[in-house]
Amino acid sequence: MNGKQLKNSILQWAIQGKLVPQDPNDEPASILLERIRAEKAKLVKEKKIKKDKNESIIYRGDDNSYYEKFIATGEVKCIDDEIPFKIPSSWEWCRMQDIMKFVNGRAYKKEELLSRGKYKVLRVGNFFTNNEWYYSDLELPDDKYCYPGDLLYAWSASFGPQIWNDVKTIFHYHIWNVKYNSRILLRDYLFYFFLYDKTQVLSSTTGSTMIHVSMENMKPRFIPIPPYCEQKRIVSKINELLPVIDKFDDVQKELDTLNALIKESLKKSILQEAIQGKLVPQITEEGTAQELLEQIRQEKLQLVKDGKLKKSALTDSIIFKGDDNKYFEKIGNIEKDITDEIPFEIPDNWEWCRIGSVLNIWSARRVHEKDWRTSGIPFYRAREIGKMADCGYVDNDLFIERSLYEEFSKSGVPQIGDLMMTAVGTLGKTCVVETKNPFYYKDGSVLCIGNPFHFSPYYLKLFFESSAFTNQYLSESDGTTVATLTMVRLNRYLIPIPPLMEQTRIVEMIKQLASIMSR
Repeated sequence: MNGKQLKNSILQWAIQGKLVPQDPNDEPASILLERIRAEKAKLVKEKKIKKDKNESIIYRGDDNSYYEKFIATGEVKCIDDEIPFKIPSSWEWCRMQDIMKFVNGRAYKKEELLSRGKYKVLRVGNFFTNNEWYYSDLELPDDKYCYPGDLLYAWSASFGPQIWNDVKTIFHYHIWNVKYNSRILLRDYLFYFFLYDKTQVLSSTTGSTMIHVSMENMKPRFIPIPPYCEQKRIVSKINELLPVIDKFDDVQKELDTLNALIKESLKKSILQEAIQGKLVPQITEEGTAQELLEQIRQEKLQLVKDGKLKKSALTDSIIFKGDDNKYFEKIGNIEKDITDEIPFEIPDNWEWCRIGSVLNIWSARRVHEKDWRTSGIPFYRAREIGKMADCGYVDNDLFIERSLYEEFSKSGVPQIGDLMMTAVGTLGKTCVVETKNPFYYKDGSVLCIGNPFHFSPYYLKLFFESSAFTNQYLSESDGTTVATLTMVRLNRYLIPIPPLMEQTRIVEMIKQLASIMSR
């Protein structure tokens, strides 16, 4: 349980009468409410106030059920199914509209908001995110101002209760000044109730990003009324507990951050062990990467003979270790010492390769913004590929027409087992193509990594997530990161290749460790 959850639990216990004990010497809320109603009825009779046509009384009958009696009509109905939770016998239920009023502020036109003036204009944003103030010189009815100690309620977008502790200020239309009977309700109890009720409002929303609490919806909501003395004890106990909860929350956040850092560090360490051939044992019967690369060379040779591959593909680099334990790269008849480029040693049955020797790096044809559609074939930019890499899915809202996709697909499209990589922004985010469902992608910002020789795509993804890969493009940076990952760059980067079966075992071991770390 984190600090926020604990705070919500404390508020829930308080509002349900479980935080402090009931005192039999307290005047029950029912007696207080009856006295207030009698006084109100007298004022109506004397025509000093108008009769509230919607006023009702909620009470518990002899059958222990809750009933609501409407004063104007005398109608009585059972409301058991509306009561949110049980309360102590000394408490009472009321509708908000019967014991408080919500007074709207003033709606302003843009031209009425000044950079300086006599009065501040309090907007919802000033409570939450915005330190910029507008002003006004308008003299308004008194109920359009808030004063120190007033209980306010922001009801638009960012919403909830606030206690105003500044000077006399005009408040905006999207804020209510809550006017309540101070003989029935203690301000701070009402504030804490609204904090609790805010979580109920949030839980009942449909997922909209903009939440508006209308007055029509607010007025009939239920509020539990404790005895006045108990309200004081509730407030006192909450005030005592909140600083402790805040300290707990700070410690919990520090602990969560530390755990996240440990997990991330451990993940990186495990990934590095995997890429260096230290995570799983080598098994002689699985063959060697050298044999695998020879098979690939023979496949390329056949493709050249069949006219499906250019002859230049046979002049790919070959990296080997000499008798002096130095690494050399041979391209055609030229050999070069590349020992300084090799970041670490790998098992004897592994091999170093240039990425371009074993994988096909290519990009898409240009799709112009005018060709974007709201339906059709999904079109992924770097942001969508990044989300796919991190979350395994993407809620795509960009598409291209099928006819355009079919035209472009003649030049090649990603196949199952290929990988997609972000080439701009956050570089190197990689996801595996796992579906036959067609999609296209943005040229320049996304690269397709073709996997023609059927390496484990998930081993390749592990490599692209490792420091063995990221350090290569970071070494070309200007102090931060390279601006883009290009096909040329990606082709020349080094990759350690294990035998195929070992690639699979590495992936399975990573899955097992990830499952353990997530518990």
